[in-house]
Amino acid sequence: MTCSPLISVQELHQQLGKDMVIFDCRFSLANTEQNQQAYDISHIPGSHYLHLDRDLSGPLGTHGGRHPMPTRRHFEALMQRYGVNSNTLVVVYDDQRFAFASRLWWMLRYFGHQNVKVLDGGFSAWYQAELETTSQIPTVAKSGQFEAKEQTQWLLSYKDIAGNLDNTSRLLIDSREAPRYQGLEEPIDPITGHIPGAANFPWQEVTDDSGFARCPSHQKQRWSTLPGDKEWVVYCGSGVTACVNLLAMEIAGLPPAKLYGGSWSDWCSYQ
Repeated sequence: MTCSPLISVQELHQQLGKDMVIFDCRFSLANTEQNQQAYDISHIPGSHYLHLDRDLSGPLGTHGGRHPMPTRRHFEALMQRYGVNSNTLVVVYDDQRFAFASRLWWMLRYFGHQNVKVLDGGFSAWYQAELETTSQIPTVAKSGQFEAKEQTQWLLSYKDIAGNLDNTSRLLIDSREAPRYQGLEEPIDPITGHIPGAANFPWQEVTDDSGFARCPSHQKQRWSTLPGDKEWVVYCGSGVTACVNLLAMEIAGLPPAKLYGGSWSDWCSYQ
């Protein structure tokens, strides 16, 4: 049985002060500085804030989507700056039903670091449990020795997707909300619809309304309708919330799927 990628607020509280690094990944696409300000006011003690655009994404280009993957060197330096070593327990959280914490969870594993947990229920669960919060920004006593080792087979490009649409051994999974998948609305990208042949599994289904992950049996049942003998590839708008579905697969004990990093925003740039 695989070890759960989640950690409860009680478990995290018990381990505060021990050898770990905590990252606050709260973010708002509508107001990109809102959650940096929220972090400055109140966060879990010892946690460092990482900004989706500045820290967890690479430079924007003509192609690559709205949140392209950062380079190996950028991510390696980022983790070293916050004291992450090869064996460090890293805990990540947000307040958006894993929407952004799962991105960092996946990125850490993509760059070769397996010892990472996502806080179940996020900052809201911590706050509702009346556990300590602080406005104090933690310092890092010593740089880490993190060494990034990319799992390049986990990440696919536009060329990988567009050149294999007729591949019957592959299944595309669109993680966006149903209206966007169906082409009924598109609040961000210039083109409506979805990649031909993709199935729709909205990322919000992974959690309940309070932001807690649904149980492993529920996660497993959710994916049971898909053929297990195919290569699964997930995507979303920009390669961020698709990671919630990747997290759900991990909770269910399923083999890791691949990520189309640029996702729909990258796909649109070629149309």
